[in-house]
Order: sequence, then structure tokens, then C-alpha cells
Amino acid sequence: MKMHFADIWEAIADAIPDKEALVHGEIRRSWRDYEDRAARLAASYNSHGLAPGAKIAVLAHNSPEHLEAHFAAYKIRAIPINVNYRYFEDELAYLLDNADAEAVVFQARFAERLATVRGRMPRLKLLIEIADGSGLHLDGALDFETAIAEAAPAPRIERSEDDHYMLYTGGTTGMPKGVIYRQGDFAAALMLAFGWRGLEPPENGGQLIAAIQGLHAAGAAVRSIPGCPLMHGTGMWLSAIVSHNMGGCVITFDNRHFDAGELWTLAAAEKATDLVIVGDAFGKPMLQALEAAKAAGQAHDLDHLVMLISSGVMFSREVKRGLLRHVDCTIIDAAGSSEGGMGRSVTNRETPESETARFEANENTKVFTEDNREVVPGSGEVGMIANGGVCPLGYYKDPEKSALTFREIDGHRYSFPGDFATVAEDGALVLLGRGSNCINSGGEKVFPEEVEEVVKTHPAVYDCLVVGVPDERFGERVAAVTSFKPGQAPGAAELIGWLHGRIAGYKLPKNIVAVAGVKRAANGKADYKWAKQTAIAEAGRAT
Repeated sequence: MKMHFADIWEAIADAIPDKEALVHGEIRRSWRDYEDRAARLAASYNSHGLAPGAKIAVLAHNSPEHLEAHFAAYKIRAIPINVNYRYFEDELAYLLDNADAEAVVFQARFAERLATVRGRMPRLKLLIEIADGSGLHLDGALDFETAIAEAAPAPRIERSEDDHYMLYTGGTTGMPKGVIYRQGDFAAALMLAFGWRGLEPPENGGQLIAAIQGLHAAGAAVRSIPGCPLMHGTGMWLSAIVSHNMGGCVITFDNRHFDAGELWTLAAAEKATDLVIVGDAFGKPMLQALEAAKAAGQAHDLDHLVMLISSGVMFSREVKRGLLRHVDCTIIDAAGSSEGGMGRSVTNRETPESETARFEANENTKVFTEDNREVVPGSGEVGMIANGGVCPLGYYKDPEKSALTFREIDGHRYSFPGDFATVAEDGALVLLGRGSNCINSGGEKVFPEEVEEVVKTHPAVYDCLVVGVPDERFGERVAAVTSFKPGQAPGAAELIGWLHGRIAGYKLPKNIVAVAGVKRAANGKADYKWAKQTAIAEAGRAT
């Protein structure tokens, strides 16, 4: 068996055909059904001229069809392309054109949006529409269920571990970029969840199937809920692919509007073992929902929950500890990006208190200064984190950015996503933030994420984004766009006074901009553009 998602999942379907692979409300798909439907959809792809290497865009909310579209693409050695369902015409047209998309699998609710850009897709060969009760339809699109029903399963083929896997970044540091991985490397890397459970990651098909059958026999099979969108790496990688690689089941729900109470109810009803979220953006409302349920005498039965997994944004110590008061599980906070993993922090009820943004570095993770010197632990020196493990091949059609991000140092290839950190005496990474958001105030570098985490420790603060606004004297000054818990908003002077002594003077916010809610994307990522516009507008009103 090759380390290729299609080969892995086909082998699992053969070994445990009757076990659940996909659940969504009343829909329950066994591994046999999952593989069969993907094979039929793969045949439909083939019949419309899609060949190995073809890019197949998926524009859909979390659903079984979302994953079936991916599995079918892997089967024909094509490359599924994740599409942000919040994109409008120009953003959507850019991504589909940049990806050289030849097909789009989409939910009907996006038909009108897709209709406006189909003329800007010169390579388009196929549109497949997933009915969703919206009543919308795109002329010329093939119905998803019809495509499956009318096709015989595509035969299994020889594939290569050199096939490509690609994920588009969220565009938080410029236009979205397609990050290319080698299938063999990436599929092997996402066997990491075996290690999380104290098992050796399998290196061949025999070991894989034996491990999966052992998990099912012990009643320890993975049942994972992606609380965040599958269109982003955290949901797709750490929930869908990781659990499928372990012969597990992916449980999806309508995620158009995140409802923490609904997530906990689903986790209890489906006896979920894993929940995948994105830091405090999900963790805070989830903690509030648990507290409310307990106060109402309706606490959820979450005894089956083994792991709460997060990546993508800061996950504060206070929120982790709050969640652990209600749920006895292990929290894995993974530091990483679309360009690769860097480290992790593991917390449970027995572990000692750990600092927010402090991670145990992965084996091949380093921190380098601008002149390529490795940062000495305990030196206090700031450097850029380099992922030296499974490293992408590059960005799709962007050799210049590829050369800047993926570089060799002393003969070893590293990925530099742009995150800055110091290294503690014990070798732990202390994450400071993304360099593209760095504020230059009077020649001093201020990393917004570092300041945000201090501001959010104030008992009245709910969420915060820190940005730089123009300043005649210092070039930029620090502003904190902040939302507060109901009825608990302190004055700006009071909050700034409270922050004195908790963070260096040059990092202190000079302005507190109170807002009803801090704006974040569906995956929990910060909207710094909005925060900066909001802070600048408030500064203008103040003058």
C-alpha cells in the first residue's frame, strides 16, 4: 500500500466495510458506501475529461459530499482545491483561475455566485451541484447524486506517492496561495494521531490495518467532529484526514453559523472522541455553553471525548483550564500553518499550568535569525520559526514567493511561514506572532498576538485584536480593538492602567477601541484589516 490518501482509504474500506465513515444528521455512510460513492463520482470525473493532475475545486459547507468529492479526486490522481465559501465574485474568480480549476463541485446555494465567474474559467470542463434545499440551480451543472447513480465505480488504479496534494492559504498575508505537498510525505505525516494515542504510526499497509482493527476491537475507534470549516487546513487535516487515516468516522453538521451549544449536543449524541476547533475563537463560546448547560442542570454527557484539538490561532491557558473543569480530555494545541507544523502543547487535568503560546518544538523545528543563525535557547533573541519536517514543494505558480518561504540552511530544507518566536531555556517555542502583522513603534517591534494575549487576561475582556495606527512621533502606536463581557466594560484609562507592569511599556496599547464584537473569519482567524480600519476611524474621530 502506498502512502496516498486514495490507497489508504481504499484499504481501510476493504478491511472494515461496515464501520461508519461519515455521519451528517440522518445520513450515515459506512466505509463500503463511502468508497463506492467516491468510486462512482471518480468515474464521472473521468467521463468528463478530468485526468491525473486536474484541479477540482470544492465550494461547500461541511458535509459528506464535501469529503466524497475529495476522495473521488484522489482516486483519479487529481487535486482537490479548497474554496472559501465566503469569497465573492472577484476573490472567487481569482482563486479558481489561479488554481487552473477544471471542475467545481458546489452546493446549490452558491449557484448564483458561481454563475458570475464561470466565464472567467477558461479550463472549466465540469460543474457538479450538490442539492441543499436552497431551491437554486446553475444551468449546465450535473446533479451530484445523479452523477453517482449513473456511473459504474471507477476501477482502482496505480498511483504515485509523487502525486501532489494542495491547500490554498486563507489569504491573511496577501492573496491566497496554493501550498503544494508531495502526497507520500503528507499522507505519512497525517498518521500523527496514532502517536497522540500512544501508538506507533504505521509504516505499511499491514501495520495500518492491524492498528485500525485493534482500535475498533477495543471500542476506541476515532469519531471526530470538525467544529471548524473543512475548507481550511485545521478542519480538513486534523479532523477529516487524520481520523480517516485511523479508520475513523467524521461527523459533520451545518456549520454556516457556529453554535457552541449545538456542537456539544452533537458530541454527546454521537459519542464523539475528538473535537477539532480553532483556539479561543471557538473555545470561549464553547466554555460559556458548558457553563450555561451546567447552570441549567443540563450538563452534557461527554465521557467519550478523548481529545480536543486546536490549531490556527491562540488558545489561551485560561480557556483550556476552563474547558477541562467540565470535560476530562486531552487538549492538543498545535502550532502550524498551511506551510507545515512547528510544535504542540499538550494539556490535561494532570499537567501543570503552561503559558499561552508556549509549545514543545517538533523534532525538526528550528528558530533562525535574519542572518540564518540558530537562536540559542534562553538567549531572549527573536527569530523566525522554520519547519524542517515535512516541507512543501512550493507555492503553485509562484516561484518568487516559494524561494522566499522555502529555503535551505546548512543543506536542510525549511519552510518559513513568517512566525516569530523566542526559544526558552528548555527548548520550548514561545510564539510571538506573524511578522506581517508586526507593529514598528519608535523602532521597537511589537507583535500583536503577544499583546492580545495579555489584554485578554483582564477579567472583563472577551476578545481583542491589536494593530498599529499612524503616529506622528513614533511612526505607529499600538491600538487594541476590544470586546467586553456583558456589562463589564472598564474605561480605557482603567484597562491601560491595569496592563502596566504586565507588559513592557512600549508594547502597551495607547488606544482602547471598544466594539460590540471582534470580527473573525469562519475559521477563527483574525481580521486585522477590519481591526486596523476600525482603530484608524476611531483615532480620526478622537481628533
